Amino acid sequence: MTREERVLNIINGKEVDYLPSQITIADRSKDEQVAKALGLKSGAELDDYLDNHLCLSFTLCDTPLFYRNVEEKMRELEAKGYAKVDRKNKIVYDTWGTGVQIGEDGFFACYNPLQGNAEKNKMAEPFLPDSFDREILKMPFNEAVLAYQPPNPLRPDNMDDIIRDLKANANGEHLVVPGGYAGIFERAYCVMGMEEFFVESLIDPESTAVLLDKITDYKVALAKRKIEIGCKVGHHSDDIGCQTGPLITPSVFVDLILPRTKKLFDVYKNAGLPVIMHSCGNIMQFLPALMDIGLDMLEPVQPCMGLEELMQRFGGKLTLWGGIDTQEILPHGTPAEVAAETRRVMRLLGKGGRYMVAPSQEVMADVPAANIAAMLSTIREERGNYRSF
Repeated sequence: MTREERVLNIINGKEVDYLPSQITIADRSKDEQVAKALGLKSGAELDDYLDNHLCLSFTLCDTPLFYRNVEEKMRELEAKGYAKVDRKNKIVYDTWGTGVQIGEDGFFACYNPLQGNAEKNKMAEPFLPDSFDREILKMPFNEAVLAYQPPNPLRPDNMDDIIRDLKANANGEHLVVPGGYAGIFERAYCVMGMEEFFVESLIDPESTAVLLDKITDYKVALAKRKIEIGCKVGHHSDDIGCQTGPLITPSVFVDLILPRTKKLFDVYKNAGLPVIMHSCGNIMQFLPALMDIGLDMLEPVQPCMGLEELMQRFGGKLTLWGGIDTQEILPHGTPAEVAAETRRVMRLLGKGGRYMVAPSQEVMADVPAANIAAMLSTIREERGNYRSF
């Protein structure tokens, strides 16, 4: 069974030989320490030991968000017209006109072209896309959204990296997941500003809807192209949750976000593809509606959702990805505690087999190497036992 087959099987509720896993380690400078703790000869053997099942791949339009700290990649994107970099202020501007802070561990949209901030606009103007209508910067929001145009999703080279990864994994070595990060809600607040989105969605939902529709149309066109080039899953991302519950109100979700998300999901479902959605935080309240429109797999599952309740309500109906706590146990626990928690989560979420073993987020730099090793070795011990969970 290939890694691609194994992941597709757990999404579709079919048998696998062992549960697949996906562990992203943010700080690879610890590879040698982790390898030593696992009894490997060197850090070069760690990737094989990880046995990651996915290849996350991005359009060139989205790449500045994720490779903002990689200077070589930024120069490549500048040459191709997908980014402009303000190296003095450490900001990369993408084809949407959004500015992303360089040097941050996490994604931070520090410039929003429809926010109406005159000082930031002056700093950003030289770095905005050549096609960007600068007159928009002077307009009030309700006029700016009408004039604003997203980038062209069908630029011939936009899919180059995804096509490359599909070819490299044609034998099923990994399942290529065409990243849908910076989704409909996320992209809207990147363009508007977070606070502005929350305010305008309440006082001027019609204008907010105009922007959301433009973003959705872009995403739909992109999804159709991803299907054409041979992607086997759809992926979408909108962080609509926080630690204690939804980040947006139920009315904003139902009226503004859900119908447009359905329009996107429909493209994949009509082509027979399963849909994976990323959302951080506790979105338990929204899961039934998302499953009704075609959600097959949720990532990442975080402990703040309440793992036991999540399984009681959705076990066997929704494939889960994540769950191993990266906030407390991994950074602050002992190796024995990490091993025990990894085992507990696998035996809970792995019942029935619809589970991708993974931490609840990336393994960040504050996690000791011994704890990473304890998690990895426990995953290897337990992943083939899921039928007895």
